[in-house]
Amino acid sequence: MLKAIEGIIISEVNYGEKSKIINVLTKDGILGVMCKGAKSLKSPLRTSTMKFNLSSFLLYYHENGLSTLKECDVICDYKNIKSDILLISYMSYICDLAAGVMRQNENEEIYNLLISTLSKINDGLAPDVLTNIFEIKMLDYLGVGFSLDACAKCGNTKDIVTIDPDDGGYICSSCYTNQIIYDAKTLKMLRMYYLVDIDAISKLDISKEVKDNIDYFLKTYYDRYTGLYLKSKKFLETMKN
Repeated sequence: MLKAIEGIIISEVNYGEKSKIINVLTKDGILGVMCKGAKSLKSPLRTSTMKFNLSSFLLYYHENGLSTLKECDVICDYKNIKSDILLISYMSYICDLAAGVMRQNENEEIYNLLISTLSKINDGLAPDVLTNIFEIKMLDYLGVGFSLDACAKCGNTKDIVTIDPDDGGYICSSCYTNQIIYDAKTLKMLRMYYLVDIDAISKLDISKEVKDNIDYFLKTYYDRYTGLYLKSKKFLETMKN
């Protein structure tokens, strides 16, 4: 059965001398696709099936097992990202994270958020901030979102003094014990990260201190609650440092 899909190529494996198998993240999940002859220098599929291309695919579709590629047209090759090794590292991690979340919760919005995030990075907006925004938005799909409406311990909506990964959200002055204190700007921006529409972002002007605070909190939270330990994340941290 012929089927048209749209998706981003998140990985590829060589198959013989001239073919390869690609994994495509789509709105409906992750699909394995056999690309016969795609490694051949004369193949029209050679460039269109490159890793991290967002493309439209016409497939001989198989629900159980590998589909076979018939035609492929590139929608976006993320040229700006692919010209910078650090940006490629961000892209690799974001795609790996999206795939990890999609394997646990096949939801179209995960795909939409991924494409929106990559588009903004390709347009030149801050990759570190956009990555943290994407990380926050993925938590709900993993079932481990944190409380940003009230104190996670007592439900109080006033006198919020910090946020704590162990308690899963905001902490008010009455429930505070010895948690790390994050400043008011960090708490406000963390909530903005969660609520913002990525497609509506046109500028990101955030202090290094606030960015570092949010990044540290999210690293701790992900390590404790998500069960996702991605090699691409470790590589990204190495590249950043």
